[in-house]
Amino acid sequence: MINNIDREFAQITDYWSPRVVADVNDQSVKLAKLKGEFVWHDHEDEDELFFVVKGSVTIQYRDRDDAVLGAGDMHVVPKGVEHNPIAKDECWVMLFEPAETKHTGDVVVEGTKSAAQQRAHLQPNSTRSTGA
Repeated sequence: MINNIDREFAQITDYWSPRVVADVNDQSVKLAKLKGEFVWHDHEDEDELFFVVKGSVTIQYRDRDDAVLGAGDMHVVPKGVEHNPIAKDECWVMLFEPAETKHTGDVVVEGTKSAAQQRAHLQPNSTRSTGA
């Protein structure tokens, strides 16, 4: 299956709502559009890789310098480290993290998405475009 990143991002209508686009071994590849401030949280047992496709995002930390990322930049948030992403304007990110990673760690907010919700659009034998 071939995925086109622009078509995948076009399917995302809500900010801070990750969408699984592929699974690689035990890792999920997720896309998300960010805008505004998210929520302070951590992932106790999982690292989280942010790759900025478009725009910019600041990953705030309580115990270290913030990471300011622009298009083409990537940054790993270490497991167990509390962080809060902020995007002044719309930002497109690709995330790599273990499939079981909770969207907002142990913090539950109105926009928290379960793993099932993040992959609800993935159906066996789906009719998704292959780019052919």
